[in-house]
Amino acid sequence: MVRAAEGPTRTSVWLDGKAVRRGGGGRAGQPSGLDRDRITEVTVRLLDAEGLARFSMRRLAAELNVTAMSVYWYVDTKDDLLELALDAACAELRLSDPERGPDADAEDWRDQLRVLAGEYRALLVRHPWVSPLAGTYLNIGPHSQAFSRAVQRVLRRTGLPARGLTGAIAAVFQFVYGFGTIEGHFIARCTDAGMTQDAYFQHAMSAVEAAPEAAEFIQESADMMAARGGGTVEEMRERDFDFALELLVAGIEAMVTRVGGISPSGGPTPDPSGTAPTPAEPAAPGTRP
Repeated sequence: MVRAAEGPTRTSVWLDGKAVRRGGGGRAGQPSGLDRDRITEVTVRLLDAEGLARFSMRRLAAELNVTAMSVYWYVDTKDDLLELALDAACAELRLSDPERGPDADAEDWRDQLRVLAGEYRALLVRHPWVSPLAGTYLNIGPHSQAFSRAVQRVLRRTGLPARGLTGAIAAVFQFVYGFGTIEGHFIARCTDAGMTQDAYFQHAMSAVEAAPEAAEFIQESADMMAARGGGTVEEMRERDFDFALELLVAGIEAMVTRVGGISPSGGPTPDPSGTAPTPAEPAAPGTRP
């Protein structure tokens, strides 16, 4: 017989008023000089320095020079704190100002999309712990939602029909998520090994080339690697990212033309019937790029 789960099911720190309920300070018994912003800031710093696997509430409390129980004045669980840290990291994303009105709409959506994709990639590389947390939690904090809204504003300007917007967001930003995650973890692995990225790459490639079972694969991919060109690991990665992103931009342009009634420049073509195009419906709130 299936037994009922004990205790309430965990949802999110952003639901049920939890985010604001513990936001203040000054409660009797609370350690002075401590608040949730300070706790979140130190959490981000520890995650950057030591990684997600080594993070604990006890380790955080030691860094804050308080008892572990003191931290629980401000957060209910470690999961809640990690969600707060995730959204704090998202605050680093530089977004275009939606209040610029016509000036913002005059910018090419392709350039805006490239900037947002680059920002998201840089965040994942700068904070390798962000990718596993973004794949675990709802990621609906205010800074994350601000990024989602910025992405939606740009994709709406492409001329894609409303039914295709979430698919386009997924195509671009799930690609960036995967690329940035692998890049960030590779850099961390090089750091742990005490090697530069180029030295680590050459070491790995030498081992692969020396393996007899890899000979056929090396031969098959030789022309592709030659066409890719040499240079540093960072240079090769930049070329791959830029080309992949341009493929996605070109795919959006092609799909806009393919669905009909849309000009390749990104705006709706004049409707001979004189009927105005239907505005796109809002995408689901909290869509995670």
